[in-house]
Amino acid sequence: MKTTKTTCIALTFVCTWLSTAQDIQLTQKDSIVQSFWMVSLGTNFVDDSGDEFGELFDFKEGWNAVPYPSRISIGRYFKNGLGLEAIGTYNKYKEGKTVDNSINPEDVDYLGLDFRISYDLNMILGETGFFDPYVGIGAGYTDANNQGRGTYNAVIGFRTWFSDRFGLDFNSTGKWTMNTENSTNHVQHALGVAYRFNVEKGLSRKGEEKLALLEELEKEQKRVQDSIAIKQREDEEAILLAERLEREREPVELAEAEQAKLDAEQAKRTALEKELEGLQNIYFQLNSSYLSANDKVLLDKMAQLMKNHPNLAIKVSSHTDSRGTDKYNQWLSERRVKRTTDYLILKGIRPERLKMEAAGETQLKNECDNKTICSEEKHAENRRSEFTIIWD
Repeated sequence: MKTTKTTCIALTFVCTWLSTAQDIQLTQKDSIVQSFWMVSLGTNFVDDSGDEFGELFDFKEGWNAVPYPSRISIGRYFKNGLGLEAIGTYNKYKEGKTVDNSINPEDVDYLGLDFRISYDLNMILGETGFFDPYVGIGAGYTDANNQGRGTYNAVIGFRTWFSDRFGLDFNSTGKWTMNTENSTNHVQHALGVAYRFNVEKGLSRKGEEKLALLEELEKEQKRVQDSIAIKQREDEEAILLAERLEREREPVELAEAEQAKLDAEQAKRTALEKELEGLQNIYFQLNSSYLSANDKVLLDKMAQLMKNHPNLAIKVSSHTDSRGTDKYNQWLSERRVKRTTDYLILKGIRPERLKMEAAGETQLKNECDNKTICSEEKHAENRRSEFTIIWD
């Protein structure tokens, strides 16, 4: 807002507004992460003792773990609180641990692949800062104690964030077997380092309240500004009018310059097309792909034209009449287009400026198809190489 010192003293409300607005400016703390991708790497602990839901903290006898990273996950998390996750885990049932109510006689590998849908409880509780609790359900496949099984899963956990990118993930998952005859249920606990990417942020509830207040203050400020002296308003309107006229003039000038540029480019294209049309086509003898002396004279002119216009590119299209098989005529048109372009290259034209098209008998210039009897002169009109400018 442009005001003088006198105006600010007279309009004390405006000064108060400026001070209040400065006190409630939106900051980084008013934004929250709303959607993101996340990967995590950590470890997992498996309790498959047979009474895992009764003795949750039987660390010594029932929990199994390995001394290195054994869990990896990737997930996509949306603004509505839902998340889709894929999780891979490895573990080892240790010799001497209780597994399925029996003492495990030897080390046995544990492998798990799980998919789940989670829900961010902050959507219900309200934003809780760095603490991010969630629940989820899913399904997976586990190979444990030499038994493969599908499982129904339920998870509860929380994440704690140190920044918008990095945090820790803690969770416990109950896994109920789909095959009740040969395997048991078990619990899997996990912790890991989490990293978020493709983060999309938005305002927190407090930030939205600040934004609403700022909008209200802005409306009130505008109302007060409308009461500034008529003379000042007239001066400002005069300045704005001059600026508007200047802004309106500039696009017109730019449009005129652009149109002039387009007109010049179109005139250049038209002139080139007329010059190319004046060279006519190359016509071949029956069943021949060789260039005559007259053909070479025409191609010399074509080469000179392209040298005069270094940015010009040409499509060379070669054709046959309808006599002969389709396969033979396609082969013959390929030889004709190659001999035509090879001659231009021999005259110093770079190959990348030439595009070849062999059309066989598919693009006749008259009615002389396989079902129509025509004179030799009529057939000769189709045995040709044509030239077309390639425009960007």
